[in-house]
Amino acid sequence: MTHISTLEIQTNLPPALSSVLPHPSDIFCPLISEVNSMINKRLKDVLFTDQWSEVCMDALSPFGYVLVSNRMQGMLLLVFSKYFHLPFLRGIQTQSTRTGLGGIWGNKGGVSARMNVFGHSICFLNCHLPAHMENSDQRMEDFESILQQQQFEGQASMGVLDHDVVFWFGDLNFRIDDLDMQVVKAAIDSNKLSTLWEKDQLNMAKDSETVLEGFHEGPIKFPPTYKFDVGTDTYDTSGKKRKPAWTDRILWRLRPMAQVSNSMSRRSSLSCLTSGTCVSQHFYRSHMEYTVSDHKPVSSIFTLQVKHPLLSNFSKSDEETTSSTSWMAAPNFPRSSWDWIGLYKVGFKHHKDYVSYVWLVNFTEEFLIWTLQVIFTEEELPKDSGDFILGYYSNNMSSIVGVTEPFQVHNLFSFLLQHLLAMHH
Repeated sequence: MTHISTLEIQTNLPPALSSVLPHPSDIFCPLISEVNSMINKRLKDVLFTDQWSEVCMDALSPFGYVLVSNRMQGMLLLVFSKYFHLPFLRGIQTQSTRTGLGGIWGNKGGVSARMNVFGHSICFLNCHLPAHMENSDQRMEDFESILQQQQFEGQASMGVLDHDVVFWFGDLNFRIDDLDMQVVKAAIDSNKLSTLWEKDQLNMAKDSETVLEGFHEGPIKFPPTYKFDVGTDTYDTSGKKRKPAWTDRILWRLRPMAQVSNSMSRRSSLSCLTSGTCVSQHFYRSHMEYTVSDHKPVSSIFTLQVKHPLLSNFSKSDEETTSSTSWMAAPNFPRSSWDWIGLYKVGFKHHKDYVSYVWLVNFTEEFLIWTLQVIFTEEELPKDSGDFILGYYSNNMSSIVGVTEPFQVHNLFSFLLQHLLAMHH
């Protein structure tokens, strides 16, 4: 069976998030560079949810998106998924690497989030690399250092490039070599962007840097997105007069040993693995209408097509006073006494945004069937109307691994859950 999942990726997220929401997309990955990384701000973000995450959750949750992973360290990387895909997102982990001030400060570096999506390993990597024209080699050194340092643990013991699919993006800070300011601006004004592309440092580095082998980037048909006078569409008129450049980029890579063809063009918008996983890019664009930064945001939409096994299925059937639910999962599912069932209102923001929950401490097991009686008191049930779901949270897997179809709560005091564990080949 083939499932198609659409991903939207945006760098330097614009503040008017609601105006560009990808309502049909299954996974939405916004990221921001140069978030305030002062010590007092970082301590606040450790103790409380950061404000950018709150803004994104408030904007996205009404459309059914749930935050599944986030990372804050001078950079923000968020991964949102439609709630009904949560059972198929496993092994979620995050990593961060500081490269600013010799690895002391988090204004530069890389933050990543990895997960298995329908059984296929995916890694999102947001990098903010060193600035300035002369630091192209340093950018590559920092990128390689980030890749070397970021190793994921447990069953997901692998580096970034060991994943089936890698999305690499952020303020990569590569510039346009050789050409002076007048030539660059003239090429932009006359829409001769190919002249500039030939001198783009990242584009040129693909011919000489082994670590960039296999990375694809769609055709850039928009003018350089850096650097603008804030509040305008005018390139830098300050005393520094920095040359325009494509600093904010979105690339992707499929595991080379499993690709259908090694002769695939680096600029191709479609790439596939022998397993049947394909990545196709629908568009790659800038958002020139936003003027709150000296960067223009960049976004892209991809379709990730995968062949997947039946990992889990969580369904519900109503009776007068009880709700009977069945869950299909792998036979080696790592149960824990710290697992719980949460009652969520559709539009919830993250796995802890429940109306109520019940710990699953006691259960009986016979062969591959286990039955749990989950009881919510009347006080714990929601008083308002709307659609709700039940979500099974696995402590060992640190994620929701089963959800029901939406239903109405009509003064139900108990939910009977029957969990059927079945092997699937």
